[in-house]
Amino acid sequence: MSHSTPVAESQEDREPAPAYISFADLVSAIETALLKAGAAAEAAAIVARNHAMCERDGSLSHGVFRVPQYVETLATGYLDGAAVPRVEQVTASYIRVDAANGFAQVGLERARESIMNTVAEQGVAVVAMRNSVHHSALWPDVEPFAHAGYVAFTAVTGGVPTVAPAGVREAVLSTNPFAFATPVQGAHPMVVDSATSSMSFGDLSLAARDGRPVPIGTGVDARGVETTDAGAIADGGTLLPFGGHKGAALSMMVEILASALTGGAFSVEAVVDKPAGAYPSRTGQFFLVVDPDRGWGGDFASRVAGFLQMLRSAGMDRLPADHRYASRARAESRGVPVTQAIGQLLAGQG
Repeated sequence: MSHSTPVAESQEDREPAPAYISFADLVSAIETALLKAGAAAEAAAIVARNHAMCERDGSLSHGVFRVPQYVETLATGYLDGAAVPRVEQVTASYIRVDAANGFAQVGLERARESIMNTVAEQGVAVVAMRNSVHHSALWPDVEPFAHAGYVAFTAVTGGVPTVAPAGVREAVLSTNPFAFATPVQGAHPMVVDSATSSMSFGDLSLAARDGRPVPIGTGVDARGVETTDAGAIADGGTLLPFGGHKGAALSMMVEILASALTGGAFSVEAVVDKPAGAYPSRTGQFFLVVDPDRGWGGDFASRVAGFLQMLRSAGMDRLPADHRYASRARAESRGVPVTQAIGQLLAGQG
């Protein structure tokens, strides 16, 4: 009797091939969900593209995962999906935006022409946005300015308090992210997007949902004890700032710029009129957009490119945004991987 040689089971045999969705179809699916929830057409289109970009670039904690939270928040009336932002040119270089309790991304889009004109004429634009709801990553806000040749910085008070600095008995700060983008000659812009907490609350929530442990130093449980249990941190515990007192100082800076300067709510104030069922908070956002060619008249983007190449040559093989750009390239060639969150979104529209 002859015997055939067993063939080793491949990874492809054990697991089904991942499904993919086109970027355009993903935008359409998110837009449909937001429209059904009561968002105006303009807002739904802007926010859908924003979160589809996050999903495409691998920022899953700020992608489709956030859409059901928008739907629930819109249902409370706390987030006005049809808000009409008011843009006010206060001085030659200073712009105020009242987002009217609507999406921050819509406020930014309504102000974009004023920002670009101001930077072209004055070399710099300062933007103070208040009464805005931001529930996404910040890199989509600043990367377009870098593509236009400008340096951009933004900071957002992240919402209700979820972060307690060392020695503080309760959460007094939010995750308070900031982002920075710069043009780079011959390459994608370099974009830094970081929470001032040990991790974003979105990443913490995903870890809690999936039962994944988080590193020690991420946060403490309800008793104030450091833990690797993401669920214990998210439910009754608090996150910690990254880098100890240095992260706490940066978080304070964010709240001063994004709330005190803009007129938006501090994180401790964001809880005052926030109803049950609302996820993101009404706070504020600060922008600074600068034309680097006004600095010294030289080739700024070329200097930045040389600086980054020096860092890579020294062994810094991963720079900010490298991972996102790699994810973007894969998605552009084969589509966006269908995650659990995307599957649920599509099933709800089936």
